[in-house]
Amino acid sequence: MRSQSSAIRRKLMRMILLTSGIVVVLTTMAFFAYEMFTFSQSTVRQLRTLGTAIATNSAAALAFQNADDASSVLAAFQAEPHIVAAALYDKSGHLFATYPLHLAPMALPATPAAHGYQFEHGALSGFQDVMQGGRRLGTLYVKSDLGAIYERVIVWGILTVLVVGLSLVVAYLVSSRLQRQFSTPILALASVAKQVSDSQDFTVRMPLSGTHEVDQLIECFNHMLQQIERGEGRLLAQLSRLRLLQEITQGTGNRLDLESIFHVVLGTLEESLPIDFGCVCIYNPSAESLTVSSVGAASRAFCEPLELDEQCIVPIDQNGLSTCIKGQLVYEPDTRNIPFPFPQRLAKGGLLALVFAPLIVENNVFGVLVAARREANTFTSPDCEFLKQLSEHVALATHQAQLYSALQQAYDDLRQTQHTVMQQERLRALGQMASGIAHDINNAISPVSLYTDTLLEREPNLSERTRSYLTTIRRAIEDVAGTVARMREFYRQREPQLTLAQIDINHTIEQVVEMTRPRWFDLPQQRGLDIDLKQELAPDMPRIMGAEGEIRDALTNLLFNAVDAMPQGGTITVRTRVVSGPEERQTVQLEVSDSGVGMSEETRRRCLEPFFTTKGERGTGLGLAMVYGMIQRHSAELEIDSVAGQGTTVRLSFPVYSERFTEPGAAPEVTALVRRLRILLVDDDPLLIKALQDTLEEDGHLITATNGGQAGIDAFTAAHSSGNDFQVVITDLGMPHVDGRKVAAAIKSISPVTPIILLTGWGQRLVAENDVPPHVNRVLNKPPKLQQLRNALAELAA
Repeated sequence: MRSQSSAIRRKLMRMILLTSGIVVVLTTMAFFAYEMFTFSQSTVRQLRTLGTAIATNSAAALAFQNADDASSVLAAFQAEPHIVAAALYDKSGHLFATYPLHLAPMALPATPAAHGYQFEHGALSGFQDVMQGGRRLGTLYVKSDLGAIYERVIVWGILTVLVVGLSLVVAYLVSSRLQRQFSTPILALASVAKQVSDSQDFTVRMPLSGTHEVDQLIECFNHMLQQIERGEGRLLAQLSRLRLLQEITQGTGNRLDLESIFHVVLGTLEESLPIDFGCVCIYNPSAESLTVSSVGAASRAFCEPLELDEQCIVPIDQNGLSTCIKGQLVYEPDTRNIPFPFPQRLAKGGLLALVFAPLIVENNVFGVLVAARREANTFTSPDCEFLKQLSEHVALATHQAQLYSALQQAYDDLRQTQHTVMQQERLRALGQMASGIAHDINNAISPVSLYTDTLLEREPNLSERTRSYLTTIRRAIEDVAGTVARMREFYRQREPQLTLAQIDINHTIEQVVEMTRPRWFDLPQQRGLDIDLKQELAPDMPRIMGAEGEIRDALTNLLFNAVDAMPQGGTITVRTRVVSGPEERQTVQLEVSDSGVGMSEETRRRCLEPFFTTKGERGTGLGLAMVYGMIQRHSAELEIDSVAGQGTTVRLSFPVYSERFTEPGAAPEVTALVRRLRILLVDDDPLLIKALQDTLEEDGHLITATNGGQAGIDAFTAAHSSGNDFQVVITDLGMPHVDGRKVAAAIKSISPVTPIILLTGWGQRLVAENDVPPHVNRVLNKPPKLQQLRNALAELAA
């Protein structure tokens, strides 16, 4: 207490001294500032007066250009010790005389400036005209240090220190007596407050001191003690409830799931209120019932005798529950006196005092907080008020958790929707891009297809090796044509024209391995790399149903990706197996594994996206995307296992079809027409025109070839005018300016009976979508097969 009283006295003393000191310092500074201002102005006036006198005396010396007289006049500045430099300039601005006599010119201004004096660079300097009879003879320059001002500052500083020190001493002596009149009763009041705080005895009273202001404080303090004495118990209970409510609120504030919120609330109530049994029930309006959602940990001992396990259904009858569902808190002091099923159930379990607190959100009751004690009449009014406030906090926390859950679900749905839309847009962009390049690809491979068919058909002396190579080339052309045909429909789930056939997967693998040998064997060896391709093919594999060309394309892409993933060489393993699934269903699994660099989780997640690639400019980002499209069209499954630095395994799973499948018979061979036909070829690709012309001419037909749609129309018009009509017209679909549709329409308008064959890379799609141009008699795919072309000519020209 002594240290406390000393501290109070020191604080009062510091406040008095600080106040007095500030007043004295401010007053002294004001006088000092005024004195410095007036002294500075006085110094300027004195220097100007002295300069005027010297300038007047220097007029004769300047007039007669007598430098010695001018130096003598400037020597008069010796009487003023603060003059550190002076100079006379003639009327042309040249230095005439200096003071001191041998002062270096560098210490003076090179030329005189405007008339006047000013403080700068720690000195007072200025220029003054030397006049005689109204004529300007030159200029006087004077420079004075600030020694006089500095001396005045020192004097005022000493005076300020003396005045402030003396003032503080006087203030200390006066305040030391006055502060006791205020500190003594305040210290006595602090002593009584500490006594009350230590002993919790609120009957203590503080006597009045006789000082009016302090006595008002003492009377308020005594009145406060009186009020605390009256409501001590109630206040402590309220504070305890507030702390408990704050504890529960903090415990549920960071939780976003209902189960966790309910467990925190019930556990805290069991420990701190306390209660013997607590649970939270969720209201079901349609069934008019409550479902027990959560039971407190310490309350589980009552679950079995009360038959109130979690997820238990509690009917709502005309009792306290029905009132609580309407939004009112219900207190039952003794459940033995309540003739309804639920209170009676609690009474039989030994719980006599019961409180139902509604959980309300936006004026709707969504649940009930149940609190019970063993002893009857043990819930007080503050307890009930606390449970009511608690139910409001619990309802708010629950509502926030539900909103968070709904928001999270909406966010997940939106992200999935965005992902789906982006995927569809990428695939649609791929289809649009493919539509533009398919025409050129089909035109490029059409001559190869026609010449290959012709060689295989008309060159009987081919060696087996050459025939095998040509057969492989024809198969590759068919695969390329199939790939091009699928590119535009890539974003579709299944192509309507997809034709399935029985496939021996092992045989297909062997074909692809042989066709891709240059990529995985020859080219790496040229770079000094060693890639070992192993085939682990299970024997007697069941057949699957699929489009063999698509599966070959997919396997080719996987092998190429495996080679690219092993820049330093490695091992590629292709394996097949049969896997049994649920309900005795079997699948054929095809795996391609490599020992390459592998993929990160982010790359693995995005590797199926069109145009996504990690190969830089070497990659297109379409390989795995096309594999995924094939899997979708075959109702198969795709799995990718990859770890960065440990290689990648791509697994394709195809369903096994057990029913017998009859392959469609091959189209009947049609003997080449004996009768010659006059045929008009219309196309914009010279190579394709040459290939068609050579092939058809070898069949004995007379061919007229034109480059472009308009040239074809002109040729047909000229032949028709001369009475030498063409018997068949073969036209390309995609041509600049005048396409195949316009060619067909123009020819039919001239000769409606002339058959027209349309060549296009989208023939199957046009037929499937019923989009065949009205003036076309037959649609053939590019690259055209020789036998199909002959069949069409035989049918249309019969």
